[in-house]
Amino acid sequence: MSDQIDRIGTGPRERHYRGPKFKPLRRAVDIPVWGDLVIRIGLALFLIAIVVMIHWWDRGGLVDNLDGEVSFTDVIYFTMISITTTGFGDIAPITDRARLVEAVIVTPIRFAVFFIFVGTAYNFIIKRSWESFRMARIQEQLSDHIVVLGYGISGSEAVAELIERGTDPAQIVVVDPSEERLIEAEAQGCNVMTADATRDGTLQAVRIERAQNVLVSAGRDDTSILIVLTVRALAPNVPISMVVRADDNEQIARQAGANNVINPVRFTGLLLAGSAKGAHIAEYLADLASVSGRVQLVEREVTDEECGCSISDLPSGGRGLRVYRGGKALGFWEDACQNLQKGDIIVEIVPTPSGEERGDGHNGRHADSSD
Repeated sequence: MSDQIDRIGTGPRERHYRGPKFKPLRRAVDIPVWGDLVIRIGLALFLIAIVVMIHWWDRGGLVDNLDGEVSFTDVIYFTMISITTTGFGDIAPITDRARLVEAVIVTPIRFAVFFIFVGTAYNFIIKRSWESFRMARIQEQLSDHIVVLGYGISGSEAVAELIERGTDPAQIVVVDPSEERLIEAEAQGCNVMTADATRDGTLQAVRIERAQNVLVSAGRDDTSILIVLTVRALAPNVPISMVVRADDNEQIARQAGANNVINPVRFTGLLLAGSAKGAHIAEYLADLASVSGRVQLVEREVTDEECGCSISDLPSGGRGLRVYRGGKALGFWEDACQNLQKGDIIVEIVPTPSGEERGDGHNGRHADSSD
């Protein structure tokens, strides 16, 4: 098993992002809440200490209307009422220098301390409460959604293709540890979450057990396989599709629980080999894989009206290629495909609406006129 683990890692993570805006499902924080609070309070106390030292150095410019003497305690007292703008008037600056210090130095520090505490109140009370409420609302609505774990090149292309195929972006949840990568997904209307997808808490937060499908593309095979193991433990019945880079990891990925394992390197090799046998084979395969082409592959369950029909005579108008029955793949030429049964899964080629409108074989790439 150790030799299998050694060959899982395949290189650096993918990077692919752009866009101006980010609204997370849940925002990750680099430091704990109490640590942020301590930093804010410490900064405020540091600024107050500076004002205390300035007032103590310039105490000759202050007057105490009570006893005429300005002690260190009086300086601390005057600093606090000055910063909070309370201003009882019992201690006041009387010299030009003292008043200049109040105007030029103390006033900016007063505003700085004010904004520190206002920002703290916003961050810890209003903002966090609102984000918690918003996250809870999103979670309540998550059901039959698609979870994309990893938003590199493959993940971003998958999300774009899903949206182009008609999937509501609100039904897509994208999880990635990098906030920058999620900018594009959020801009498209997807739910996003900056988190580690290998952790149970992350997957539970996106309601993984209610998902319709899970797409895994973490950029590294070892990370992706760990994610698949975690997903399968929390959601035993959810279909999982995963991208791997190394051929040796395909079997390991299936053993981890992935239903579909895609190797983009192998697929690229198939396209290259196909192009060597015909000028248009690679273009046709790309046409099938994308909704932007004239035709596309569709997988669906046989309808009641199709039971008893032949795969070559589908009411949908598509051309049936394969039937899955009882976990077994049947080709369109086999006798079993001439009598469709309830529960069969059909894979067929259907024309896309855009392809029907064009009808001239030109869509930015070559298409066969037989479509």
